[in-house]
Amino acid sequence: MKLYHYLIPLGICLAAVSCKAPEIAGSAAPVALPEFYGNHNDSTNVAAVSWRNFFKDRNLVDLIDTALKNNQELLITMQEIEIAKNDIRVRKGALLPMLGLKAGAGLEKVGRYTSQGAGDASTEISPGHEMPDPLGDFKLAACANWEIDIWKKLRNAKKAALSRYLSTVEGKNFVLTNLIAEVSESYYELLFLDSQMLVVKQNIGLQKSALEIVKAQKEAAKTTELAVQKFQAEVLASQNVELVIQQKIRETENRINFLLGRYPQEIKRDASGFLSLTANVVPTGIPAQLLTNRPDIQKAELELVAAKLDVKVARAEFYPSVAISAGLGLNAFKPSYLFQFPESVLYSLVGDIAAPLINRNAIKAEFANANARQLQALYNYDKTVLNAYLEVSNQLSKISNLEKSYDLKSRQVEALHKSIAVSNDLFKSARVDYFEVLMTQRDALESQLELIETKKEQLNASVYMYRDLGGGWK
Repeated sequence: MKLYHYLIPLGICLAAVSCKAPEIAGSAAPVALPEFYGNHNDSTNVAAVSWRNFFKDRNLVDLIDTALKNNQELLITMQEIEIAKNDIRVRKGALLPMLGLKAGAGLEKVGRYTSQGAGDASTEISPGHEMPDPLGDFKLAACANWEIDIWKKLRNAKKAALSRYLSTVEGKNFVLTNLIAEVSESYYELLFLDSQMLVVKQNIGLQKSALEIVKAQKEAAKTTELAVQKFQAEVLASQNVELVIQQKIRETENRINFLLGRYPQEIKRDASGFLSLTANVVPTGIPAQLLTNRPDIQKAELELVAAKLDVKVARAEFYPSVAISAGLGLNAFKPSYLFQFPESVLYSLVGDIAAPLINRNAIKAEFANANARQLQALYNYDKTVLNAYLEVSNQLSKISNLEKSYDLKSRQVEALHKSIAVSNDLFKSARVDYFEVLMTQRDALESQLELIETKKEQLNASVYMYRDLGGGWK
């Protein structure tokens, strides 16, 4: 069973970890996650659905596809994966003997009245041939060094590097999930602004028609200049709102282009029928499955595993290390003698055992740091699980409440649209004043804009749930 099936209280504090990290007070048993609100009878977790199947809008699918190819943050994350992959190779190489080739040439002149000089002067290489002076030194050899991994220090370091590599892969998946959600959110924001623009333009048309009626009534002495100016002010205010929305549309398009890694250009979209869009049904699965696809939880878990291995590596530094050095080659004082066998052959084999004595304080400090980093990883894991649970819980509640809210606002908009026609008829017959007409138009505009915003929130809530369950990276 995965660790993220439970919220692990800090009380267990890695009781199974052999690093003997400081204990943290608390309960000694894991606590099961409480059930989320909502229906979990469907055993299919929506996070297992590919994003290409989750999103039905062809334009949105094309935008996401472009973002996954060009987004700079994702490209940076891919390089982090390459770095982590290379670190595994480094750690794996440390387990093997270090092999190398050595070639060298030198010249040495020693004093005649020294032990070496006197010995060389009285030595003959062969009958009638003295040692050369100065003395050359030519060498060609293979050498090897190998630290025997008795305490599994190197193997644990390799495992830690592997866990960190897998952690960066999960980090990439987390970036993917959030990138897909961000592109989708911005796209729905764009459709929302287009719908707002359409409503505002329609409202300006109604306001201008009402203004013409008021002007005609003023000429007939049925109303005053004050009413004309009030209606004129409403038209100007709505035209200002239109300009504000235009600016927001430009900024949203540029935000999408940034996510797609390209320079400003128009975003292809179908702005009609925004209110007819339906949010995707989000089967969450059974409670035990809810968080199994969250890449940030899997990333935090792998970092916790790596931190535990780091503690073992740091502890192994206290123990003696065993190393073997060997060499095999050719050595002579003249190149012509270098390949004369067996006289020019040299070899060596040395075994070393070294244990830290004086520098133990530095090792103790590094061991303490490794324990502290392990506890940090534990706290981060605990925080990540808790945050994931709360995000899913919030989105489940939000989806349910937005569905009810949209139904109520739809009925409100329908009633206010009817009231506009009624107020206009009453105003023409002088049964209500212009103030009632203005307020009715303003209320209808606000309610319709709120309805559009609720639809946007519904669509985004579906995307957020998909993201919070870990969907989008498969």
